[in-house]
Amino acid sequence: MTIVHRTIRRLGAVLVSATLALAPAARAQDTTLNHPLSLGDAARLAARQSASALAARYRAEQAQARVTQRRADLLPTISADAVESGHTLNTATFGFEFPGLDPDGEIIGPVKTLDFRGHLSQALLDLGALGRVRSARSSAQASRADAASVAEQSAALAAGAYLRTQRADAQLAARLADSVLADSLLGIAREQLRAGVGVALDVTRAEAQVAGVRAQLIAARNERDRSRLDLRRALGLPLDAEVVLADSLSTLPMSDTLPAERAAIDRAMRTRPDLRAAEAQLEAARQATGAIKAERLPSLEAFGDEGWIGSNSGSKLNTYTWGVQVSLPLFDGLRREGRVQEQEAAAREVETRLRDLRQQAAIEVRGSLLDLLSAREQVDASRERLRLAEQELAQARDRFRAGVAGNADVITASLNLNASRNLVIDALTAYQAARVSLASAEGTVTSLP
Repeated sequence: MTIVHRTIRRLGAVLVSATLALAPAARAQDTTLNHPLSLGDAARLAARQSASALAARYRAEQAQARVTQRRADLLPTISADAVESGHTLNTATFGFEFPGLDPDGEIIGPVKTLDFRGHLSQALLDLGALGRVRSARSSAQASRADAASVAEQSAALAAGAYLRTQRADAQLAARLADSVLADSLLGIAREQLRAGVGVALDVTRAEAQVAGVRAQLIAARNERDRSRLDLRRALGLPLDAEVVLADSLSTLPMSDTLPAERAAIDRAMRTRPDLRAAEAQLEAARQATGAIKAERLPSLEAFGDEGWIGSNSGSKLNTYTWGVQVSLPLFDGLRREGRVQEQEAAAREVETRLRDLRQQAAIEVRGSLLDLLSAREQVDASRERLRLAEQELAQARDRFRAGVAGNADVITASLNLNASRNLVIDALTAYQAARVSLASAEGTVTSLP
C-alpha cells in the first residue's frame, strides 16, 4: 500500500507542474496605438493580433494539448474508489445442490461489503503508444508552422490595407489641390468678366470645373474613411481606434537597384512559413504512418490494486492484486493496413503540395521582381508627365490672365494635371505593393521597416 501511496503523491506533483506549464499565458491585445504606425508596424501588429493569426495560434495550442493526451498512454494510470454494496443470491442459480438447502432454491444474504481500493496500471513497453506521441509532436510542430504562415499572410493583408490607406490619403490631397486650383481659375474668370475682358462662357466652364472637382473630393474623402476602416479590421483594432500613419505614399523608401533573383529565391526557400508548414506536415504524416505500423508489435503492461475489504469497518482486511500482461495484436480485419495506406497517401499528397509550393514560391519571387522593375519605371515616367502637366498649366494660366486666350486651355491643362497626379499616385502604390509582394514571396513581410 505504501508503494501505491508514494506513486499517487509523485504523480500528483507531476500533474500539477504539467498543468501550470501548459496553462496558456494571457494575451494582451493592443486596442490603442500610442505612436504613428509605419508599414512594418502594421504588418507586425496584424501578425500578432489579427483574428486569423490568433485563431491559428489557438489551433497550435490544441495540437500541443493532443501531445499531452497521447503521452498519457505512457504514464501511470491511478484511480481510487470506495464501494459499499449489498446483494442476495438464489442458490438455484449455482447449478448444483448444497446439502441442507432447498433444491428449488432459496435466498442467501443479504451479503454486505465495504471496499476501499487504489488501482495502478503502467505501460512498460508500448511502441505503438510511443509512435503516437511522436506523431502528435510532429503534428503540433506542423500546427505551429501553419500558425506562422497564417501570421505572415495576415501581415501581408495588413500591409496591403496600409498602402490602400496611404493611396486614399494621397488621392484626397490631390483632390484638395485640384479644388484650390479650380477655385482660383473661377476667381480669375469672374474678375475678367467684371473687368469686361472676359466672357460668361469662361465663368460657366470654371464653375463646371469646380463642381466636378467637388464631386471627386467627396468620393476621395469617402474612400479615405473606408480605407481606414479596412485597416483597423486588418490590424484587429476596434473600429473607433485612432490610427495615425507614420509616413505618406511619397515618403516610403524606393530603391534604384533590385535584389538578385537567385538570392531572393534562396531566401524564400529558407524563410517562407508556408514551406516550413508543408515540410512539418509531411514529417507528421510519415510519423503517423510509423505509429500505425508500430501497433503491430507486442506491448507490456503492469497493473495492480490494493485496499481494504470487509463486511463492515471492523472486519476490513488488506487485499491486493498485481500482474504483468503481454498483448500481441494478431488480426483486426485489415483495419490497420487500411490506415497505413491512408497515411501513406496523405504523405504523398503533402509531398506533392510541397513541390508545388516551392515552384510557386520561385514564380512569385520572379513575378514580384518584374513588377518591382516595371513599377519603378512607371514612377519615373509618371513624375515626368506630372512635371510637364504642371508646366502646361502654368503656361495656359499665364495666357488666360493676359487675356490672350480663354480658359478652355486652362481647364484642359488642369484636367491633364489631375490625371497626371492620379498616375503618380497609382505608380507609387504599384511600386510599394510590389515591395510588399516581394517580401511576401520571400516570407519577410514582418521584417519590413
